[in-house]
Parts: sequence; C-alpha cells; structure tokens
Amino acid sequence: MNNGILFQGFEWFLPDDGNYFKDMLLKLDELEDMGITAIWLPPVSKGTWSNDTGYGPYDLYDLGEFDQKGTVRTKYGTKDELITLINAIHERRIQVYADVVLNHKAGADSSEKFMAVKVDSNDRNIQIEEPREIEGWTGFNFQARQNKYSDFKWNFNHFNGVDFDQLTGDKGIFRILGENKGWNLSVSKEYGNFDYLMFTNIDHAHPQVREELKKWAEWFVDELHLDGFRMDAIKHIDSTFMNEFTSHLKAKFGNDFYILGEFWDSNLKANETYLADTEFDIALLDVGLHYNFFAASNSGGNYDMRTIFDNAVVKLNTTKSVTFVDNHDSQPGQSLASFVEPWFKEIAYGLILLRHDGYPCIFYGDYYGTGGEHSTQGMKDKLDILAKVRKNHAYGNQDDYFNEPDLIGWVRHGNEEHTHKVSVVISIKEKKSIRMFVGEGQVGKVYADFTGNCLDKIVIDNENYGEFCAEPGSISVWLEDGVVL
Repeated sequence: MNNGILFQGFEWFLPDDGNYFKDMLLKLDELEDMGITAIWLPPVSKGTWSNDTGYGPYDLYDLGEFDQKGTVRTKYGTKDELITLINAIHERRIQVYADVVLNHKAGADSSEKFMAVKVDSNDRNIQIEEPREIEGWTGFNFQARQNKYSDFKWNFNHFNGVDFDQLTGDKGIFRILGENKGWNLSVSKEYGNFDYLMFTNIDHAHPQVREELKKWAEWFVDELHLDGFRMDAIKHIDSTFMNEFTSHLKAKFGNDFYILGEFWDSNLKANETYLADTEFDIALLDVGLHYNFFAASNSGGNYDMRTIFDNAVVKLNTTKSVTFVDNHDSQPGQSLASFVEPWFKEIAYGLILLRHDGYPCIFYGDYYGTGGEHSTQGMKDKLDILAKVRKNHAYGNQDDYFNEPDLIGWVRHGNEEHTHKVSVVISIKEKKSIRMFVGEGQVGKVYADFTGNCLDKIVIDNENYGEFCAEPGSISVWLEDGVVL
C-alpha cells in the first residue's frame, strides 16, 4: 500500500483483564486518522494461563472460546470480541496481521517417557551425556475442545526437544531421539544449531506436523478473515518448512497475503540468506536498523549519522524491510531489551516514516506508553505529526544530504497528487542547518517546522534552495507554512 504504516497494536505488559480487544475498538478512529493501514495483533490463541501474552501457545485452535488453562478468554479477551474488533478494523479499510507462534508449544496436558540426549546449551550439536529415557511434557489432548475444528493430538513424536526431565527434575536442553529425529538443519547457526528456543520444541520436519500446521493456518485465516501473518521466532524454524508453509499460504490466499517474519539477527548476510532461502515471500523486521538506532541513541551525539542505514535490511532490499524503532521484545524488562533513548526516538521515527524506503511500523508502547516495572511514556502527539506528514505529504523522489557525521537531511519532492515538498533535517549535536534544493517554483515561499522543535521560518531563495535547520539533538520537518497536515 502506498505510504502504508503498520501499527504494532500491543506491548508486553498489558493488563491481564481481558479488555484488550474492547479497548482497541476505542482506538481505531485515531489510528485511522493518523494514517495506519495495517494493525499487527498479538498472538490470539490460548496460552498457558490467562496472563500468557500468547508466546507460550497451548492450543492454536482456541481463540478464547473454550475453558482451558483456567480461563475461557485469553489475556486479550474472547473469540467473539476478537471477531468484533477485526470486523471494525476492516470497516475502516485497515488490514489485520495476526502474530503466529509456530516454534514451540507450552502447557502440555500430560507427560510421556521417551529416549533423549542432553546437549551442550552453548553448542547444541554436542552431546554431554549418554542417551537415556526421560519424561517430558509433550502430550497435548485439548479435552475441553472435544475435537472441534481439529482432532489432531500432539505427542513426543511431533517434537524434537524439551528442557525438563520429570523423572529426575533435571533441567537443560534434551534432544528427543527416534527414527528420522534430530535438530532441523535449516535454522540459525548460533549455538551450533538454534532450533531449540524454549518450551516443547516443534519438529517441523515431521510430515504430520507440517500438514497440521498448514491445515490450521487455512482455518485461522478463514475464521478471522486475516490479511497477513507476523511469524514469530523464524530463525529457530526450519527455513525449508517456512518456504513450504508460506508458498501454501500464497497459493491459497493469493500473493497479496502479507507475511512478516521476526528474524532477530542483526547480521545482514544472515538476513540476505534467509530472504533467498524463502524465495522472498517473507518480509523481515529490520533488526539491524533497530540496533543502529539504539547505538546512536546511546552515543552522546557521537554517532556517524551518514551510516545509520548500514547493515540494515532496508538498504539491502527496500520492499522486504519492515522498519521499526522498538517493539515488545526490545522494551525495558525484556530479555532483548534495547530501548532507544527518548531524545533520539522522534529522530528514529522520522527516519522510518518520512523516507521512501521500507514499510514503517509504529510500536504501541511508543504511541501509548508501556506498563510493567519499567514503564515508559508514549509520544502520541509527536508520532501523530510524523505519521500525518507521511500520509499526506511525504511522496515522490528523494534527495539526500548526508554530508556530516552529526547532520543529515533529505527532501521529498512530492508527486502529481501530493504536490507539497517536505524537507527534513536531523542534528544530533548543536543547532545546524543544511542548504537543500526544494524544487522549481518555490522562490519566496516560507517554510515552517511542523514538529514544533524549531521556531524559525525559512524563506526559499532565488535558486529554490532553503537553509533548513534543526535544533540540538532533534529533527525538524519543514513544509510550506500554512499547509494542513
């Protein structure tokens, strides 16, 4: 979608009150007004208990419909409330992407005994004990659901790793043994083989598993009328399976069905390889760019802004990069905490929202604030301005002025439908300016900074250039004075 904006519609520490779906209904009008074109919902399947964020998935077919794990609702609400929300989103011509967690299962109904071998947590290819019988939580029967939607039952054959032996109380990483068993090979090579992440690890090489997950995905999309998936933890999922899975989805629902993957690796070569291995059917969260933002925000103004897009997917493949500043994994209190410092956050959002490359994602926690022990304030007013500039004005060709380490800028020249020019300047040290060409026919026009960060007014000179400035450690977004956002 032209100048689309994805909104990650949740943060990690939302309250466990079951009101999320109802609360989101009240936010849709303002999200539509600011220019949001797709909303990424949290994992909506039943987890291990009512406060499970959905990343500990128990029953993929239970969307808040069955009394399982001590609750009918999920953390976010009931299935009926979910459907009501999705319908309301679609009424506003906004797409819906669901977060999908297919790497592991959690909260098994029963334990089973099977042969396994303990491996080195730092190199999962190395066995550190002799094979032995262990007892793992691998039986998933979903009795309360009574085979509604699917009669598939999971057992130890459908998994290849667990982290606990019920027989001995021993903790660690155990690789399940058996015919054609082993770690999947087409996964991240961190820790030797990063197939195992957590809980009970799904074996994506098992033919019954592959068919069941494809069957579930069809049901899930049809049941909720989804427009796309955000796939969790894909560097731990066999890329051969992912290629088969995404090809199946595209064949069933068309090439416009959007698939976004969380490949949490800042190594650009690894991202490039993954894109190729999955035949470019999956867009990737631009983790490298996020870490650039994080580093710049902690640099004390000593980051070379000319390199801000180095090692970023958006520089490698502009159509397969979902650019983001922060998300639920990077927010304070999380294991991957790398939260961009407040002074740089508006700058970072300007860098993803006002340029022509990438598909920008705004984080719920940056817009409304985050909860938990390390709560943060949102920046709704600032993001509204940047998003509306993108929605209404930031179009057309782009000229970059990346000339100094602490000072960069660019001009968007507009198109036939969006004729206004947008000039952006970022300074991470003192107040500075850049002389930039705005375009023919601009002589004498007066430009203002619509962020409100700089109160100067800029008059375009006789050569159609403006001396556009930014205050210390800030971004300025210059449009013709009087333009309506």
